[in-house]
Amino acid sequence: MPTKLIIDTDPGVDDAFAIALAALSDEVDLLGVTSVYGNVPLAATTINARRVLALCGRDDVPVAAGAQRPLVHRHPNEARYVHGADGLSGRSHALPEPSRPLDERDAVTLMADLLAASDEPVTIAPIGPLTNIAALLAAHPAAAEKIARIVIMGGALGHGNTTAAAEFNIWSDPEAAHRVLTGGEAPCVLVPMDLTYRCAVDAAWMTELGTSGPIGTALDALTPDYREHYRGALGWDGMVLHDAVAVAEAIRPGTLRTERVAVQVECSFGPGRGATYADRRLPALRAASAESETGAETEVAVDADLDQLRAQLLAGLRTDANVPGEDRLRTL
Repeated sequence: MPTKLIIDTDPGVDDAFAIALAALSDEVDLLGVTSVYGNVPLAATTINARRVLALCGRDDVPVAAGAQRPLVHRHPNEARYVHGADGLSGRSHALPEPSRPLDERDAVTLMADLLAASDEPVTIAPIGPLTNIAALLAAHPAAAEKIARIVIMGGALGHGNTTAAAEFNIWSDPEAAHRVLTGGEAPCVLVPMDLTYRCAVDAAWMTELGTSGPIGTALDALTPDYREHYRGALGWDGMVLHDAVAVAEAIRPGTLRTERVAVQVECSFGPGRGATYADRRLPALRAASAESETGAETEVAVDADLDQLRAQLLAGLRTDANVPGEDRLRTL
């Protein structure tokens, strides 16, 4: 049976790849997409999500706009320096315009309605700040009963990318991340940047995608600013598809190897704000510690067959047999 899936997203180049991976997969019943502020402001993330779905021929999927800011404290800045001014290297306008209007419901209401209407549990893949998901769990507690897993791209077990300690998605709204990861309402899988960096793809992978057909060409065309950033971050010509790695796990459970641990999120205003701390001590040692009351446990992704995962991502993103040809794209 296809995985019933909702994606909560802030596109973002890697978000665009993640949305396309799900939208093109016959292993997925993509129920809806919700947008959140993050890499760029909400208006940009919302139209970007809708245009990527239109590129994939998926105007049947509803899109609803969500939070414009974090739960408590204002978002200090976006990640335009990574994703470009519009979130897609300045090329969002080159994607097809969606024919389906933006859903009149807000993101939380759409998610709650989709969960209530589903006849089986639904996976949610939040690949941006966790504000919408925290609001869903707070406003609709019964919705958690319909959630199979929340597969989150976020966090870092080592160093961060936005600060020395914190990864961007968690740093953007630590209070929301704390609610989702420690609340225990629904099973969580955390896919941290330690692993997603190891899954980086190289220039040859991008060339193969870019020459695979109209969708691959369009996705490759969105990457110049993002790829330039990662040339510096990686030290070689490649880029990191953080969010697509998480969505691959959401689509096909077991793609990533996980460890079940307690995760805490730093919500202070010190240099560690937004850091994620995974307690990987042996259970006996945790139980004996005075600090063992750390809330619900989370499956944290720690490893994968990297070559197999890269091949899986490439195969999924090359799937364009059901989409009309070059006339779907504007001049790129």
